[in-house]
Amino acid sequence: MIDGSLLLFKLALTPTLIALASLAGRRWGPAFSGWLVGLPLTSGPVAVFLVLAQGAPFAHTAATNTMLGAATEGAFCLAYGYSAMRWGWPVALGLAIASFGVATGLARFLAWPELVLYGLTLTSLIVALKLMPQAHPGGLGPGVDAVRPSRWDIPARMVIATCYVLLLTGFATRLGPQLTGLLSPFPLYGAILTVFAHAQRGQAAAVRVLRGLLFGLFGFASFFLVEALLIEHTPMVVAFAAAICATLGVHGLTLGLMRRSARRAL
Repeated sequence: MIDGSLLLFKLALTPTLIALASLAGRRWGPAFSGWLVGLPLTSGPVAVFLVLAQGAPFAHTAATNTMLGAATEGAFCLAYGYSAMRWGWPVALGLAIASFGVATGLARFLAWPELVLYGLTLTSLIVALKLMPQAHPGGLGPGVDAVRPSRWDIPARMVIATCYVLLLTGFATRLGPQLTGLLSPFPLYGAILTVFAHAQRGQAAAVRVLRGLLFGLFGFASFFLVEALLIEHTPMVVAFAAAICATLGVHGLTLGLMRRSARRAL
């Protein structure tokens, strides 16, 4: 019974969230779309599924490592950003995935308290933002980069994201809570946005998506910190409600910071 309910939940929630994020990104441009997908749109549902299917202790370990996974996403963004300055999207994507894999492998050896790992994650994101190449001209709107998306664009993204959630949650038991948590934040949707922006609008648009994603990851990390701290000590509804509130608060703050950063780049 629970397996059938979980399957319906996955099939309904994930593509809906991805479609809404895509439409919002079209309206406000590549940097905004990158920031928006920093929300745990796929990792959040995965976290709910893990609690229901695997239990709170498993979910706690996965949440701690998912939080740390935001730092590995920073490695992905940096690798893609610098690679895009010299090569096309296939090479940039390959190097970014390799960097994410190396960072994930290193992260498996970290077994520190949640708050220490949270501080490490935030520090890594700040460093990544400082080192990320600047995209010129700046700004959040689509501006000269605006393109007419194809009809299959959003449906394709919905299918890919949903398949990833199904695969990850289906193999969670075999992967274990640590590796499940570290792989959960792989920037699948961010990678799709970045590759499309790079191929259709050029390297500057791709970098803007990545910078927006880095700003969005502060809220992402905050979500999983709160979940990790509460999931074994409070009802699931309370833990996730608190995590959502923390995410929205931090996400709103980083939107203001991103806008100021974009204005300085003009």
